[in-house]
Amino acid sequence: MDSNSNTVVVTGFGPFRHYLVNSSWEAVKELSKRGLGENINLQIMQLPVVYQKAKEQVCKIWTTLQPLLTVHVGLASSATALIILEQCGKNKGYQERDACGFHPEGACCVLDGPEKIESTINMKTLWKNISVEGIDIILSRDAGRYICDYTYYTSLYYGNGRAAFIHVPPLSESVTAEFLGKALQTIILAMLEQCGEQREMDHRGKK
Repeated sequence: MDSNSNTVVVTGFGPFRHYLVNSSWEAVKELSKRGLGENINLQIMQLPVVYQKAKEQVCKIWTTLQPLLTVHVGLASSATALIILEQCGKNKGYQERDACGFHPEGACCVLDGPEKIESTINMKTLWKNISVEGIDIILSRDAGRYICDYTYYTSLYYGNGRAAFIHVPPLSESVTAEFLGKALQTIILAMLEQCGEQREMDHRGKK
């Protein structure tokens, strides 16, 4: 599925455990006020912290909107002020129960799916090229085997790798929703630049 679309979908998650306000969704709402420039049709969506429902919504994103890129934003409750760029999603090991008390059948995302799927976005290159004042950004290859990782793998699977995942810290006095929204804008614009470069190279390769 080759997307020529200028649609970018960015998702955040709803309330989770004792986080009645999920920083990921607050940050995504702030991002939508800022936008990603006039050439990008930004669509935002809140995903529930429930395996099956999150999976259904992610499938729907790829089948109905067919975006250029989908970026999922999640809350890393252990992260002291850090933004984490996740490179890949894993298929197995989902034993932890969701908000409804369920975990996936076979503890995996996609039966017979590959062990892991890498994003087409090279997070290391991205990480070298961006900086956000006031917060450290780190790289990760393990999104944590919970709803975040599950959502990411599902999106990478149905979107042929054209997905990205960003973990953000909880909101605090120094880390406001506005601050995170601005950081997301910087990071996602850099991702789109990388997508553009990849498309140029693909285009040249086809000539």
